[in-house]
Amino acid sequence: MSDIKLFYTKSEVIELPAASVTLERELQLLIEKNMPTFFGITFLKSEYTTSNGGRIDSLGLDENNCPVIFEYKRTSNENVINQGLFYLDWLLDHKAEFELLVMKILGKECSDELDWSMPRLICIAGDFTKYDEYAVKQINRNIDLIRYKKFGADLLMLELVNSSTVKQFNTQEQGDKWSKASSDKTFQEQLHSTTSVLRELYYSIRDYILALGDDLTENQLKLYTAFKKIKNIICAEVYQKQILLHLRLNPDEVELEDGFTRDMRNVGHFGTGDLQIIVKTPEDFEKAKLLIDRAYNLN
Repeated sequence: MSDIKLFYTKSEVIELPAASVTLERELQLLIEKNMPTFFGITFLKSEYTTSNGGRIDSLGLDENNCPVIFEYKRTSNENVINQGLFYLDWLLDHKAEFELLVMKILGKECSDELDWSMPRLICIAGDFTKYDEYAVKQINRNIDLIRYKKFGADLLMLELVNSSTVKQFNTQEQGDKWSKASSDKTFQEQLHSTTSVLRELYYSIRDYILALGDDLTENQLKLYTAFKKIKNIICAEVYQKQILLHLRLNPDEVELEDGFTRDMRNVGHFGTGDLQIIVKTPEDFEKAKLLIDRAYNLN
């Protein structure tokens, strides 16, 4: 059970009452309208009717080009996780239907870049039981449990309760698609073909990032790895001579250093994050830690 309290402190200390008993339709509409802000996800469709007669609450596409299903728990006895898993399995059996939807809404280029290795289910509820959290850990699917609370008329809190991540989903089929669609080496191929020194340096960076907090998860995509809370905060690529980190930080608030940091706001690159860090040596990694910490704390 969540025990988060919010206080107004400007003139006198007043505790704001929290409400999370029933998820109103208005809250679903608010989330759908502001998915990029809340979750880094592009909204696609509300109340999507499936061919088996079901209805998916919300469909989206995340910042890694992976499909996302949203299911909202409106009543205390509703099993939103099982319902979401049912729709997630349906989606994986009807990829062409989802790709057509993306093509109609976002265009063919976006549809061609879809990544099916990390499809996600996001369950939103006023609260979850310890049994919900335990069940998610036993299921071989990418599932986020998000608890919400409303404070007064204007404040909404979203809390990541649990995040379960599968390293790769349907790897062989996805790999066949990638090999036909692109000549780029996958992240794993780049990692295995780089020098042993750089490979160990990447593992040190990975371990450091994941040790920042239990709310961080690692999502390994085709060409990069994303470290995320609710949104990506750091994306990593590995090459023969360097490791590139893209951080969700404002480059205007960082003193850029030639050959080490770079403003990527108008430069195309894999993953997300406007600040690039170039890591070639353990010394570079030591310098990067302050910025990695900042990206974690500010997001």
